[in-house]
Amino acid sequence: MAFQLPDLPYAHDALAAHGMSAETLEYHHDLHHNAYVTNGNKAIEGTEWEGKSLEEIITGTYDADAVAQSGIFNNISQLWNHNQFWEMMSPDVSSMPSELESAINDSFGSVDEFKSQFSAAGAGQFGSGWCWLVKNADGSLAVTKTENGVNPLCFNQTALLGCDVWEHSYYIDFRNKRPDYLKNFLDNLVNWENVASRM
Repeated sequence: MAFQLPDLPYAHDALAAHGMSAETLEYHHDLHHNAYVTNGNKAIEGTEWEGKSLEEIITGTYDADAVAQSGIFNNISQLWNHNQFWEMMSPDVSSMPSELESAINDSFGSVDEFKSQFSAAGAGQFGSGWCWLVKNADGSLAVTKTENGVNPLCFNQTALLGCDVWEHSYYIDFRNKRPDYLKNFLDNLVNWENVASRM
């Protein structure tokens, strides 16, 4: 069965008051995300990966030694990344659940230090990619960054929070000010209850 573009969990204009416009979501979800779905389905058609889960395809096609990943990996990984991204945001301002706050304090010293490291990872990712809050196999938390469509599944990590730093994610609203986009994401858009549920 072919993969489908999931509906946004909120209206296109639901995040506008918090810094992410309806126009951004129309381009990002309806065009970019949909392209990964369409191209990913075409790429796996007739291959051993047809009928497999997104996670199986991602971990099965990722090549740590490759200069560039395959078309199957790039599209399927970006499909998965975006499926997570929309769920990690909310139009309702949420407070950080205590268990998540405690885990972040234990790992980073404070929530402010976590936000500083997360923002630095996103701002410092050269070109396109993502920054992440991940849970490692040993249960510890870490901030990472990945290029292009690579994600924590490739490293046996659990993605708790991810922010898309491809230009299509922020250029309409923030132009070239990626640090401002990241600050706004952390301060106004993150669904912290969703993040906590991933632990």
